Amino acid sequence: MDSIDSVIKALEQLKRMAPNGEDYWMARDIQPILGYDRWENFEGVIEKSKMACANAGFRVTYHFLDTTKMITAGKGAKLARADCYLTRYACYLIAMNGDSSKPEISTSQSYFAAQTRRQEVQDQSKRIALRDRVRRGNNVLNGTARNAGVKRFGLFTDAGYRGLYGMGLRELKQRKRIAHSEDLLDRAGHAELAANEFRITQTQQKLERERIQGELPAINAHRAVGAQVRDAIGRIGGTMPEDLPVEEPIKKLITAQKKAKKKGPNLPGLDV
Repeated sequence: MDSIDSVIKALEQLKRMAPNGEDYWMARDIQPILGYDRWENFEGVIEKSKMACANAGFRVTYHFLDTTKMITAGKGAKLARADCYLTRYACYLIAMNGDSSKPEISTSQSYFAAQTRRQEVQDQSKRIALRDRVRRGNNVLNGTARNAGVKRFGLFTDAGYRGLYGMGLRELKQRKRIAHSEDLLDRAGHAELAANEFRITQTQQKLERERIQGELPAINAHRAVGAQVRDAIGRIGGTMPEDLPVEEPIKKLITAQKKAKKKGPNLPGLDV
């Protein structure tokens, strides 16, 4: 398959969607599209890409999920055949580590680079929107806390963090290496923001539902809700929020988004 259009069309047709809405491809499906006749040769590219993924600091098993399928060979014999689930980023790494002399590889590099960039922009927009929701939720919570009798909002806010993170804001910023002047949630990623949004909305509802009055009872309620959210994360095997990576400052993303809108909607790479 040596046509640029045919390679792009085939990659689009082979794209699948996981239950979480993320695109993925199967290694055996894209092997011939990228110009590899033998699985053994393509498997070597996958292994090299796994190393690149690990060196970049990403979890390899998330982007490359090995699997085995049973196939029927001659005379009805059943044979196990290795395959691999690949995220968009995994495919990008495979394209970058493939045989550059193959025209299919150069085409796939541009294709997956454009796909990856589009996803980055979408994820950034979602993060900006979620951060705004958390900010508005905090305003509502503070208003409810004020009506309950809270005056020392520093203590009230810190109690929520202590419940959710197992430590206060000062220690948390030191752990995550966030400057004292920065807002913790402006450096939080999607999962961390979602956990905080749940803490905020549930505390606000608890204060209202139970008609909690008094500064100390409100502070204790905030800490208790945070701790319950933390327990829920632990029960499902999630990463504790203090261990989640720090993201780019939200203000930087907003500035970049505004600049991109001025330039127009087109993204770098192929128009696929």
